[in-house]
Parts: sequence; structure tokens; C-alpha cells
Amino acid sequence: MVRLSDLPEHERAHLLDKNLGPLGPPAWVPPGKPLAERRVALVTTAGLHRRADAAFELTDASYRVLPGELAASDLVMSHSSVNFDRSGFAEDVNLVFPIDRFRELADEGAIGGLASNHFSFMGAGLLPEAYEAPARDLARILHRDGVDTAFLTPV
Repeated sequence: MVRLSDLPEHERAHLLDKNLGPLGPPAWVPPGKPLAERRVALVTTAGLHRRADAAFELTDASYRVLPGELAASDLVMSHSSVNFDRSGFAEDVNLVFPIDRFRELADEGAIGGLASNHFSFMGAGLLPEAYEAPARDLARILHRDGVDTAFLTPV
């Protein structure tokens, strides 16, 4: 493991800026209905997007829409962190975006169904405040789509 003292000053400062206190009380809600009746959306911070979409920039708090019917092989990762090992994604996208596993769960009736769209952020470089407006926008989209469960895959 690398020690902070071994890092260049700019990287050390960047990491120390992220040493934040709790974000506040969790925004969890009571389950309400069984998982077998829930509509699920996947949200990842792996910096995934469709081949035709713009890549994520280094300090990019926006998100990309990943249509529900999109084939996993049509996804590209433009995560900008040089510290991120992409080899697992190259072997199986489900490591960072478990769409095939969730399709299986829907087919088995373990979940009620999948959202029309899923979403990806690029989770490197920014402090949590930068994501607040896009996350609120995304919450409205998910609500309109009847999503009542979001499965997060932080990368």
C-alpha cells in the first residue's frame, strides 16, 4: 500500500481534500414492497458510456444514459483515474455494471423488472458537492420511470 508521504504533493493534497466527515443522515426509505415487485435501475461510477457518446472529462460530474436494452459489449469505459485497473471490465463488464446478472434476476422473477435506462457517472476527481445537482436530476428521471430501487456500483 502506498503511504501519503510517498505521493507527489498534488496527489497527496487531492486525497486529503476528500477526507470528509459524514454526508449527513442516509436517505434510505423503508422497503415498502417485496423485491420481486420492484423496478431496479443500475447506477455506476465506472465512467461507462455508449461508444457513440462523448467520453467523460477529467473533472466531469455529469452522467451518461445507458439504455436498458444496450448490449454490454457496446459499453466503453473512459474512467480517467490512472490508478484504476480496467482489466476486470475488459474481461466482464458485470464486474462494474452487473446488467447481465440483473437481467437474469428479472427473468427469474427475483426482481420485478429493470428500468428503461441505467446511468453512469465518472467517479474520480471531484468532491461530493459537485454531484449533487446531477444526482437530483437523475432522481427525478428515475422517479418518472417508476424506479423504486437503485443498485449502486461505486468504482
